[in-house]
Amino acid sequence: MLPLVALLCLFLWLGTIWHWDRSLLAAVTLLIALLSGLFVWLLGVIALVPIVGPLIVKVLSLSIIWLLNAVGYLLSYIAIRRGYSRDVLTYRGLTIALIIGIILGYGLAKGLDSVAWLAHV
Repeated sequence: MLPLVALLCLFLWLGTIWHWDRSLLAAVTLLIALLSGLFVWLLGVIALVPIVGPLIVKVLSLSIIWLLNAVGYLLSYIAIRRGYSRDVLTYRGLTIALIIGIILGYGLAKGLDSVAWLAHV
């Protein structure tokens, strides 16, 4: 997978230098990453980090995080089209704070659960 990552990075770098359409670059990169299983491989690499890695992978795979992010992008698009760009910045900041709070809460709960389990042993 490392050669594939290197080729995708090279493709993106050359595309930005040659001023290719950004949406086309993103679509091709996403398609290649999905078809090759690159996202799964990256999650596997992250999961190899002791203690923190599996927590990050679990949080990234929570569907509520994906749903909040998708709704945020949709509402941001609508609000920017109507001229509320300043409000969008505030909204996106609050959304990011909420997602970080969910991630920290999940991590703390898992950590406290592990400590409680060790106390029983």
